Amino acid sequence: MRAFGFVSAISLALAACAAPRAPQARGPAPVRVVSLNLCTDELLLLLAAPEQIASLSHLSQKPEETPLWREARRHPGNDGTLASAAVVEPDLVLTMGGGGDRLGIAARLGVPTVDLSYPQNIDDVMTSIRTIAKALGRETQGSEAIARIETLRRSAPAAALDTLWVGGGGRTVAAEGLEAQWMALAGLRQRPVGGDRIELEELLVRPPSVLLRSDYRANQYSQGQAWLNHPLARAARGSRTIATDGRRWTCMGPPLVDEILRLRREISA
Repeated sequence: MRAFGFVSAISLALAACAAPRAPQARGPAPVRVVSLNLCTDELLLLLAAPEQIASLSHLSQKPEETPLWREARRHPGNDGTLASAAVVEPDLVLTMGGGGDRLGIAARLGVPTVDLSYPQNIDDVMTSIRTIAKALGRETQGSEAIARIETLRRSAPAAALDTLWVGGGGRTVAAEGLEAQWMALAGLRQRPVGGDRIELEELLVRPPSVLLRSDYRANQYSQGQAWLNHPLARAARGSRTIATDGRRWTCMGPPLVDEILRLRREISA
């Protein structure tokens, strides 16, 4: 009945939804935390005490989306909407780039929310960690996660290899973007490319020192993955092809730390 009342309250709040208000001040650490976004799912799994996690988005429970899927499946799932998580009566809601009705509804129900912005650089990633850790009352765990990133920065290789990050359909990343900043910590320098895709001809004429090949959804048969199976994409002449766990690059948060360390070992081998 309490859950029914919570759902009913959501319906009433939706009908009267306006601009979202700032979260109310909280006292004790939250005990029923809901995440509605894959990227906040990953942060919640890494920072929270397991008993604090009340619900995670369904994406975090899919092996093809995140390496944390096993941990995620230990908790109830939701479809990314506040209504789908209402049964647990959350006392904190996490999302990223959420805005709109969800935050307005949560504010009307008196449920504190944390709505993170999409990170543009590694400093933003650390800010997100601090924000979530503070909201959870888990500052120590947040400091430990940040310390690992700072250690990566201090130990970043001085030299950087000319690299092209490549995913399905020839998709690549910006030379100044967050992906490239993480790559630099592994000793890889993303080559500037016009647009967001690599032409096969470029791999033939100007092969990079390293072709960093994302295996994201590699088992799916699609035109994008067919591109990756082209001989030029698989082994550009003069390039060293290194596979990377593409799932870790979706949110580009703390799960990338272990991947960067692995890439360092791979490069130096």
